[in-house]
Amino acid sequence: MAETYDLILRGGTVVNQDGERPRDIGIRGGRFAAIGDLARASAGEVVDCRGLHVLPGVIDSHVHFREPGLTHKEDLETGSRAAVLGGVTTVFEMPNTDPAATTVETLADKLRRAHHRMHCDFAFYVGATRENTPQLAQLEALPGVAGVKLFMGSSTGDLLIEDDEGVRNVLKVVRRRVAVHSEDEYRLRERQHLRVAGDPRSHPVWRDATAALLCTQRLIKLARETGKRVHVLHVTTKDEATFLAGHKDIATAEVTSAHLTLAAPDCYEKLGTFAQLNPPIRDAEHRAGLWAAVVQGVIDCIGSDHSPHTREEKAQPYPRSHSGMPGVQTLVPLMLDHVNAGRLTLARFVDLTSAGPARIFGVAGKGRIAVGYDADVTVVDLKRRETITHRSMATRAGWTPYDGLTVTGWPVGTVVRGRRVMWEGSLLAPAQGERVRFIETLGA
Repeated sequence: MAETYDLILRGGTVVNQDGERPRDIGIRGGRFAAIGDLARASAGEVVDCRGLHVLPGVIDSHVHFREPGLTHKEDLETGSRAAVLGGVTTVFEMPNTDPAATTVETLADKLRRAHHRMHCDFAFYVGATRENTPQLAQLEALPGVAGVKLFMGSSTGDLLIEDDEGVRNVLKVVRRRVAVHSEDEYRLRERQHLRVAGDPRSHPVWRDATAALLCTQRLIKLARETGKRVHVLHVTTKDEATFLAGHKDIATAEVTSAHLTLAAPDCYEKLGTFAQLNPPIRDAEHRAGLWAAVVQGVIDCIGSDHSPHTREEKAQPYPRSHSGMPGVQTLVPLMLDHVNAGRLTLARFVDLTSAGPARIFGVAGKGRIAVGYDADVTVVDLKRRETITHRSMATRAGWTPYDGLTVTGWPVGTVVRGRRVMWEGSLLAPAQGERVRFIETLGA
């Protein structure tokens, strides 16, 4: 008797752990059930993927969706809509909302808000504070929590822990890998006078490469002292990349699509404050250093650091302008364009956006096209040329720094746990996002 599936993706070039070649994929009960020649099988739905590449679902492990408290910029529904329209099947959302995600109650509130309201699957970081440090071991073990996020710089209020003693106390109590915003707050304070009013080109002068390197060196020293694992978010300097290459036993590293794509001073001259990020977009020499780290395997994953602000917030005169830019919907197109330009292979893209995040954070049942795993798939057309526009963005912020950029390579479909949620730019199903499971907390 012929096998029957809920969904068959027919004839696409499947990219997984054993290479890439044309194959069929059978999905049943939200999981991959068969990979190979399924010509004799039947399904409730069969989708012709000939001429397309079928990738493991893209995981963006660094987004800010602003809910609760800052929903004039974004919320969980609009941010996740942008994600699936961009081919992203899973996101990890940051804790600096209002209130911040730092307690059992605030984390539970986020999970309630997200369940079947987000279009993609999701997890939330818990923010480390001096007050909640004794509870972090309990908080990081809660269902749906990606891990602890630690701000050593560039944050406000309780979420900033800039001193060695405070960081050491956090690392002592946690068991899972800690994700860190690594900029030396002391150096940032000392150099504030270098900001030039009205000139965003001074942003990377103030928040210089040394501030990033000093903080990362301090972090690694403390991680070795406490015997803990760390994940350095949005690495922006060639110096950090070189340093981290010697510490891969305890440290993983992320780079963002923005820092791989944009470069100073051009981005500031073209975009002004709309190019303002923390840590900043740096010059082409640092960007080249980041690409070298990608090629050499020092970088473990790529995130978008999707951090939307309204046009009005971004357009304020520097330095009153807000730092951050949307990115979750453009992550896949930008990186596929880099693939087509020969800067990385498609297999490396998959490792950085699927297998890599799953490996770093211990995601259960995601990150591969393999029988038994969640049937998360990003279907792409490597040959399609499209132009990114403000109008096509689903983010509530309503803009993108890449408006007018033509790229080669485009997400055609997004499948989340066996459900086609996006195809050819249209949402096909109501939101049914579920929390991500993690190997270290499966019993939670």
